[in-house]
Amino acid sequence: MSDILPFTPRLEGLVPASLRVQSFKIHLDSLEVMTDIGFHHFEIGTPQRLLVSVEVWLDPAQVPSADSEAHAWNYDHLKLEIERIASAKRFNLQETLAAEVYDWIAARSGVRALKVATCKPDIYPGAQGVGVELSSFSEYNR
Repeated sequence: MSDILPFTPRLEGLVPASLRVQSFKIHLDSLEVMTDIGFHHFEIGTPQRLLVSVEVWLDPAQVPSADSEAHAWNYDHLKLEIERIASAKRFNLQETLAAEVYDWIAARSGVRALKVATCKPDIYPGAQGVGVELSSFSEYNR
């Protein structure tokens, strides 16, 4: 029994054209960062918890062709850069911070569409949060 190798089917060329990958998305959901944000006097100089979420649609050609780190989008780099942006300076508006994250990601190779959302989770009792969302597409057309 130990001489028998497990069967791995070869699917190359068997997937019909109608089922080829048309969309490839990675996401980072609700990354918690501490940032000096807000324009109210009680917010200035007092870092707040902010949740940052990104959805990055990549060119289908970016789908990894091999199961190795060399073929992957670097999630660590994405996370670290969002943290760097959030801590680099003080922001009055979530829109401004979201725009900086958005621009950094949009400049990366292979990005076809993008959504960046921020949320202050500790503002209103009874609400999960208040925030903004920037995207390269219109939600009205979805």
